[in-house]
Amino acid sequence: MTGNAMPIPTPRALDRAIESDLRRIIDMKTKPPGSLGRLESLALQMGLIQRTTKPRIERPAMIVFAGDHGIAAEGVSPYPQEVTAQMVANFLAGGAAVNALARSVGMTLEIVDAGVATRIPADHGYERLSLGAGTRNFARESAMSRDTTLEGIARGAARVRHHASLGTNVIGFGEMGIANTSAAACLMSRLCALPIDDCVGRGTGLDDRGLAHKRDVLARALAAHADSGDAIDTLATFGGFEIAMMTGAYLAAAEARMTILVDGFIATSALLVASKLAPDVLDYCVFAHASGEAGHRRMLAHLHAAPLLQLDLRLGEGTGAALALPILRAAVAFVDEMASFDSAGVSNKHDAQP
Repeated sequence: MTGNAMPIPTPRALDRAIESDLRRIIDMKTKPPGSLGRLESLALQMGLIQRTTKPRIERPAMIVFAGDHGIAAEGVSPYPQEVTAQMVANFLAGGAAVNALARSVGMTLEIVDAGVATRIPADHGYERLSLGAGTRNFARESAMSRDTTLEGIARGAARVRHHASLGTNVIGFGEMGIANTSAAACLMSRLCALPIDDCVGRGTGLDDRGLAHKRDVLARALAAHADSGDAIDTLATFGGFEIAMMTGAYLAAAEARMTILVDGFIATSALLVASKLAPDVLDYCVFAHASGEAGHRRMLAHLHAAPLLQLDLRLGEGTGAALALPILRAAVAFVDEMASFDSAGVSNKHDAQP
């Protein structure tokens, strides 16, 4: 890498100047205050993000970042590394879960090669932003250099800025990469100051013996990198090319005042890094679901996040984020289409008081 990556995006805290107007509009719809529950807080959040009392959803998009991990050489996944490229080919052919779900909810889908180790059997249909043929094995050395990590952040941010230029104001991020739950678990352990046993799960389906081996490998890796430095260095030590790009994507999306749909365990690990760099990024995030992967609920608790859905998903790819989009559509629909007490001629509780 050249070391000439663009500066890290710096999102700002939400401007709350119109908050009282938004709350009044929401409260004056023909319903008891608060009776639409999370839809009301979502509508408020989206209005504050967009700085309008009439929030909209424009060209919602999903970016799936794919990259391989050197830690796969330690046998921490039941699947061989070439499955990453095979699944990217499946995405490009339209046959993966995220393809079906994105189509069903009306999301534009983009696939990014962040650093897949084996050749992807396709000549077009995806963004070639590869940082290399997979990261190094962090059981033996840092996964990436600091310069490469910063370049990954910059490339992820650039993809989001491209979508912003096309009018996207709601975005989600997915991932694909054999062994990336190992990277996410180590990032979680270090950034949340939690024991690795609280962070490690079965990933793509490890049995008990495989899970015990994975815990041992990751515990030794964490001990070998006992002083991983700041958030960028921690990402460089344990992360992946796709996680670095998602980190930049989160920051750029918040900087562009997009509503961000946060997916599962690996996607949230990238957000952990982003929040260490710019805590205000969390104001722009809607946590789509609580993953079935062990550790994700602890990660959400660390971020004080309340997920919208609990469907025991643990696929990744951005599938949970896609499933949450219809709930956002409902939130903006009630603000835009539901009558107020005044417009409907309905008495509210204040009218009934003497």
